[in-house]
Amino acid sequence: MSANTTHSHLKAVPENYKAPPGIDKLPAYINIEKLSLSYDTQTIFEPLSLPIYQNHINALIGPSGCGKSSLLNTIVRLTDYQNNAKIKGQIHVNNKNVLDDSTDLISLRQNIGMIFQKPMPFPMSIRKNFELPLKEHGVKNKDELEYKIETALKDVGLWDEVSTRLHQSATQLSGGQQQRLCIARILALEPKALLMDEPCSALDPIATKVIEELILNLKGKYTILIVTHNLSQAKRVADYVAFMWYHQGHGKLIEHNYADVIFNSPSNPITTAYVQGLTE
Repeated sequence: MSANTTHSHLKAVPENYKAPPGIDKLPAYINIEKLSLSYDTQTIFEPLSLPIYQNHINALIGPSGCGKSSLLNTIVRLTDYQNNAKIKGQIHVNNKNVLDDSTDLISLRQNIGMIFQKPMPFPMSIRKNFELPLKEHGVKNKDELEYKIETALKDVGLWDEVSTRLHQSATQLSGGQQQRLCIARILALEPKALLMDEPCSALDPIATKVIEELILNLKGKYTILIVTHNLSQAKRVADYVAFMWYHQGHGKLIEHNYADVIFNSPSNPITTAYVQGLTE
């Protein structure tokens, strides 16, 4: 059953659904307000409001095509590279709307790091994978560079594995090591938030477990928003879960709550069907 199939046995999505007031009182590092995205005449997702809670693990689940990855791209303004993108609404980061023309995109992407599905190390040495972005952000001192590189690699549990071969190409690392390297490269810039778009989809189960343990270890230090199709993964790592659905040809936020509530006692029947595997 595809994501855009009409489910006649399910109730209509509540038009004015709001998350229970309990979690709305938590501080949000990223606050998405009435945000919508379209390309020309195609709506990607309709207006949605969603807080991304500070220093917690927030997961975004839902079928393919409902706009989850597009939402992440909008937060860090990767949609700017699409001339036909039309965005309405606001995205507040530390109470500043990052969709304003005055936003410093370099600073935005330093504060909010993006990790993609496929590991994307630069085709150069492990050391230069760090030196390049650090120098671009003003870190010139050799001792400071060394400290930041070592600290970031230790934060992802990679230092002992690569400390003696920092001069070797990062592309020689395994897939799981490459993904940890990419995360470490972002951590070296001292971000406040991490956006992770299916960070384990290209990895084997052992590497996936390592990445999940890393995500849990980063909890409390960073605000994390992870997109995942793996419901078991969302259950294992997330504190809060938002569920999106493909509704009338575009994405729609259906429900947002504590992870335990979403997976065990959701309020919307579409959510119930999805988490029970009755839909795709």
